[in-house]
Amino acid sequence: MKTLRLGVLAVLTASAIALTMSGASAHDPETQEGQAAAKAFMADYEPATRHAVTGTAAGVPCVNGRADIYPCRNVDLLSVLPLSAMGGGNGNDVWGWTDRSSGKEYAIVGRTNGTAFVDVSTPTAPRFLGNLPSNGGSSTWRDMKVYKDHAFIVADFITGHGMQVFDLTRLRTITSPQTLTADTVYREFGPAHNIAINEETGYAYAIGSNTCRGGPHMVDIRTPKQPRNAGCVSQDGYTHDNQCVVYRGPDATYRGREICFNSNEDTLTIVDVTNKSNPVQIARKGYSGAQYSHQGWLTEDQRHFLLDDELDESRGTDKRTKTYIWDLSSLANPVHTGVYNSPASAIDHNQYVKGKYSYQANYQAGLRILDLSGVASARLTEAGFFDIYPASNQAAFNGAWSNYPYFSSGIVLINGIEQGLVVVKPNLGAAK
Repeated sequence: MKTLRLGVLAVLTASAIALTMSGASAHDPETQEGQAAAKAFMADYEPATRHAVTGTAAGVPCVNGRADIYPCRNVDLLSVLPLSAMGGGNGNDVWGWTDRSSGKEYAIVGRTNGTAFVDVSTPTAPRFLGNLPSNGGSSTWRDMKVYKDHAFIVADFITGHGMQVFDLTRLRTITSPQTLTADTVYREFGPAHNIAINEETGYAYAIGSNTCRGGPHMVDIRTPKQPRNAGCVSQDGYTHDNQCVVYRGPDATYRGREICFNSNEDTLTIVDVTNKSNPVQIARKGYSGAQYSHQGWLTEDQRHFLLDDELDESRGTDKRTKTYIWDLSSLANPVHTGVYNSPASAIDHNQYVKGKYSYQANYQAGLRILDLSGVASARLTEAGFFDIYPASNQAAFNGAWSNYPYFSSGIVLINGIEQGLVVVKPNLGAAK
């Protein structure tokens, strides 16, 4: 049992609201505690921003620390598509899809009331194609990933939502915005807070669901429209987010195995899920300063793991946004080697590594891009940023929820709670 749970502290996942309740009730929309948690998070929201970008068809370059109204460094603004233009609601997670047949790039934009699909192949003029409504109600927390040209979408706090599966190739022929339907819905869990997919193996991991004690609910999606239950990872209870990979890192013991790196509320928990019917916990490690282990990502050599903690800024005396650095030379004994302290004081949220950079969506501080060249010495530096919430950089739940940096074009998607879809282009060669 986790220390936090023993102290009857639970944190509502992506929002990380501290409440004196059990983790299960914090995520159950049928309980008074769960309803109170959702209400508390929504109280932090502001009306959705309706700002029209004043630029040219080529976007707005970052000059003297500004691109249009937005503070920036080494990141140019290409476009903003407000929530009102793609189905309304408030924004949450975001992912991307590249159509291999055409090379076109698409944004998959999570919102409280559904999922929007946007053609961003002309990034200065994003084109809204359609909305897939939420399955059974509105949710602050919606998450999606992509495998084999299909989107897999989950939502928290909706008892019967399940996992929507949508064939993205249907977007090819859309000429005007449509209301879309899922191709199928996987119903062996109801609400789920997040979803991760190992594209190499064809398994999805629904996390924070009402099954598996909140741990990863594994789904075989190798045939995308016929998802099948593959098992549970329940040994360490509730998992907030994770990354699962075929391991090729420095620890020879586990090379070639499928390994999940779980952000488990108060620990980094590492699990071998090669045998889905018998997952094996390799390590469970806490760290100094832990308040709520939220999300993290491996460096590309799988030697290090970067972890963000969603409550340390609001609870600690040092308010700077922190990134916790782990050395994974031994998966059985991960070592917390240091902390990067940002010049901003916002709450950190979702980060993803591409090349030598970590792209972080840090709520009011917006997109923050960290250079990982010194990660072996636990030294990171900020290479650039784009702040979609210019009003402040405080520890509150506004602004950038998530980002997607993996398009070959080099554009980065940011999904803002109030702002909608913001498309930017880093120029990291200019970083000093």
